[in-house]
Amino acid sequence: MGKDSAISWTHHTFNPWWGCVEVSPACDNCYARELAVKRWGFDIWGKDKPRRFFTDKHWNEPIKWNTAAKNAKTRHRVFCASMADICEDRDDLNPHRKRLWDLIEATPDLDWMLLTKRPEHYRKMLPTHWQVAGDKPARPNVWLGTTAENQRRADERIPELFKVPAAVYWISAEPLVGPIDFSGHWSREGQLSSAFSRGIDWIIVGGESGEEPRRMDPQWARDIRKQCQENGAAFHFKQKGRILSAEMGCKDKEGKKLAEWPVEFQIQEFPKALAV
Repeated sequence: MGKDSAISWTHHTFNPWWGCVEVSPACDNCYARELAVKRWGFDIWGKDKPRRFFTDKHWNEPIKWNTAAKNAKTRHRVFCASMADICEDRDDLNPHRKRLWDLIEATPDLDWMLLTKRPEHYRKMLPTHWQVAGDKPARPNVWLGTTAENQRRADERIPELFKVPAAVYWISAEPLVGPIDFSGHWSREGQLSSAFSRGIDWIIVGGESGEEPRRMDPQWARDIRKQCQENGAAFHFKQKGRILSAEMGCKDKEGKKLAEWPVEFQIQEFPKALAV
């Protein structure tokens, strides 16, 4: 975690805290829970469990990334948060959330990729002045995302995502545990001002890994890629997951690479530079 993330679709990861509680099927084999609880021994998962917080040294890292991006005259993406959910509704998280919003404003050369399984909380948790509808997003370096692992969660969460203006709207369809038809979510005409009628900008697709992964049907990924192409959205295929990789002969049961992925699963398309 941190600088030079191993996650293929971001440059860095940043966590304002560690810990969460499960809310939907995407959480069943949560990698963050496995790392925190089983590997590192932190008892921070669950409704009544404490969360793990960090020192100023940790919070100062994005300032360095911002300086590096500015000096290089480029933009870096920051995924927030890989070990938590920024919209978990707990009072003890509010000061850390406020510190995160201040940090995002202090790092304008970083594009912050916020992700939650609780997008219904974006409106009450994001700063009010970020939510002013106009010709451009009030916070141009904020990309709002939500997890949609199946059709039910896509239909529940994406309309909530669209209730707040953002520079980029993105979907994490990972782990993809069912087919998804994104019809009706490519535009949000009439929800806010006409300047924000655009819908989904980017979809990331991935299969499930872990101890007891569920199989992702490759056709589900192909269908989403086709929908993205037809609707002008970017598509990023992250991983097939443990079961499908073994079936395709790309990895053995221990995860050791045996062969290259088929060409269609090597596609990694990033979104175009939108309003910044």
